[in-house]
Amino acid sequence: MEQRLWMILQLFGGAALFLYSMDTLTDALQQAAGDTLRQALARLTAHPLAGVLTGAAVTAVVQSSSAVTVLVLGLVGAGLLTLQRAVPVVFGANIGTTVTAQLLAFRLEDARYLLLVAGLLLWFAGRGRLHAAGQALFAFGLLFEGIAVMAEAMEPLAAGPVFRQWMAQVRHRPGLGLLAGLGMTLVVQSSSATIAVLQQAAARPGPDGGCLLGLAGAIPVLLGDNIGTTVTAVLASVGQSRDAKRLAAAHALFNLSGAAVCWLLLPQFTALVRLVSPHGPESAVLARQIANAHTLFNLGCTVLWLPLTPCMVRIVCILLPEKHAPELKRTP
Repeated sequence: MEQRLWMILQLFGGAALFLYSMDTLTDALQQAAGDTLRQALARLTAHPLAGVLTGAAVTAVVQSSSAVTVLVLGLVGAGLLTLQRAVPVVFGANIGTTVTAQLLAFRLEDARYLLLVAGLLLWFAGRGRLHAAGQALFAFGLLFEGIAVMAEAMEPLAAGPVFRQWMAQVRHRPGLGLLAGLGMTLVVQSSSATIAVLQQAAARPGPDGGCLLGLAGAIPVLLGDNIGTTVTAVLASVGQSRDAKRLAAAHALFNLSGAAVCWLLLPQFTALVRLVSPHGPESAVLARQIANAHTLFNLGCTVLWLPLTPCMVRIVCILLPEKHAPELKRTP
């Protein structure tokens, strides 16, 4: 009992370390960039494709689609960015956030100590933006340390019969996997963290010699993660302007529609992910397959919705119409 409690604490401690490093990395990079991020988002969004590329690039650097989405919400709320220009940036932010899963699939955690030492030296020796860059590098190494702690905690946990039984249910019941991914992201408020856990858990050996969850079982969890990550933008839009609320609705519609299509075409989507991923033993390539599924999902949604950006804007304007002040009755 005491050993199990320690494993659970270690797992949540690793998740806390991951989330803290993500938050610190975002803050440090924003400090290093100064107002460049805001200026870039306001300037490089004249064309929808430019907006997508800008959103993807900024999110790949900042390592948080939620931070970029909240930043764009603020620009829209302040009237510095129109809804028509902001929607493609959010599309791009969804693509940019897949970089985290791709980096984790390359197993860069082996280099985490080098990143920590280099970041710490730069953090203390540097000044101004160099100081912030060192802090960001240190946080980046800390991110992989959190992953390593979670992986270590899951070793004995994954061998337990309760965990194996639950994973077996998720594997054969996609709806349960979708709810699991949605629930985890709602609690943690970071799809990157839950996808990192998924990459670690899905590749664990199962009783039949294969992976405990496998790609077919992991994709529904991934879809739930992508739905759950829209809640951050919805919460951030509370108290904002009407267009900011519409942008949050567009973000939710983007992920919900993509999840619905992938759910309906789950076997075909799974086959496509296997086709574009490295071949080999499932335990060796599953983390890469999950990362590729995450990237394909967001790329596919962007390819589908980018030409329909005006349609998306009209839909969210219909869902959230302008509030008109009630007319005062004239007294005779």
